[in-house]
Amino acid sequence: MNSIAVVGSGLVGVVLAISLKQKGFDVVVYDKSIDIRHMDFKGRSINLAMSDRGWKTLREIGIEDEVKQLAIPMHSRAIHTIDKQQSIQPYSVNGDSAIWAISRGNLNKELITIAERFGVEFCFDTPIWDVDLDQGLLYTAKEERDKWTSIKYDVIFGADGAYSRVRHRMQKQSMFEYQQSYLELGYKEFIIPADAAGKHKLSPNLFHIWPRKDFMFIALANTDGSFTCTLFLPYKGKVSFESIQSVEEIEVFFETFFSEVKELIPDYLALYQENPVNSLVTMKCFPWVYEGKVALIGDAAHAVVPFYGQGLNAGLEDIYVLSRIIDNCTERNWKEVFKAYQENRKPNGDAIAELSYRNFEEMSASTADTMFLLRKKIEVNFSKKYPKLWLPLYDRVTFSDDSYLKALEIGDKQKSIMDDIMQIEEIALIWDTEAIEKEILKRL
Repeated sequence: MNSIAVVGSGLVGVVLAISLKQKGFDVVVYDKSIDIRHMDFKGRSINLAMSDRGWKTLREIGIEDEVKQLAIPMHSRAIHTIDKQQSIQPYSVNGDSAIWAISRGNLNKELITIAERFGVEFCFDTPIWDVDLDQGLLYTAKEERDKWTSIKYDVIFGADGAYSRVRHRMQKQSMFEYQQSYLELGYKEFIIPADAAGKHKLSPNLFHIWPRKDFMFIALANTDGSFTCTLFLPYKGKVSFESIQSVEEIEVFFETFFSEVKELIPDYLALYQENPVNSLVTMKCFPWVYEGKVALIGDAAHAVVPFYGQGLNAGLEDIYVLSRIIDNCTERNWKEVFKAYQENRKPNGDAIAELSYRNFEEMSASTADTMFLLRKKIEVNFSKKYPKLWLPLYDRVTFSDDSYLKALEIGDKQKSIMDDIMQIEEIALIWDTEAIEKEILKRL
């Protein structure tokens, strides 16, 4: 029986530990922080949007129904315009599929409790300062300057996020490729509290977006009647975190762009001033594995910006793929397991990074654009008539198990076709005609 260490008690690390424990491995999870169940988890979170890929993984390990008790299904976007109008845009082509809003903190706490029930051991408040890749040694101490203690494992997984210590050690290898890039906008967390009766002030089954082109505000429901909200805003510029700091500036900003939000959040001023501005990073690296000893997973291998809601789903799909590879490797040769895992997931990690980066424009600007909405209407109309020929990109990413790489490739082809279609003269008048249908078929 192999002894396995998972570094990082975040969502992916804990689910990975459960999956490995179910296969009979001895699993210990290490984290530098104290047990999140004893923490006040607020101020830095973007609520999660769990979709089919994530649920598939939780279903395989038998905890889907338990976790769904924490989640709220959302079938559509609610687009809130600057003049307080609202339009509803279904997520799936058939309007019957949903993504699920779920609190990151609540989910993490629940998963740790579930993992302990399965027999996973946790070592909180135990920083990992370094790793011996060849020997499978973790080095820990209370402070980095203290004398380190070494702990040996057969296999080590780095699930310690975008700023992974395990990856930091791997980066010191010759020929290790590493790319880290930040968006020029950050985010702040807000909370829309429940009303006096403990109910949601907005429909909980909608993903609420206030798009304002270069910035936006979003809200996802929690089961306690509140909404976790996020303001995405440039760091610098005319309308930015840098330019909006005084009480008067904050008040003018919300009154001008988010007057509806201002009415929903009584303490918006205090939240703006107290909560930190957080960064949005994309991280790519290669290789993800070292021999049969060490592997990266989740954000440690492929951190992405949150605009496709696929960060957690991609990490959980890593676990699903890894689990299948382990099951199919009769000798449990970790070098072969890691090789197959990396070959499968690295191209998909890069693909979802690209898709996530692109989707900010759609969320912040295009969702309120009439020609974009017409474009989506044409796609949905065609897809319903020819479901085997056309599945819109969002459906392919969110509601199918096609690879992210395939979704990106097909999505680019569909985009090229729709760019041509939208240039047709008087398309707004003839979009729902046989002639347009034939034009799409011809290009396919």
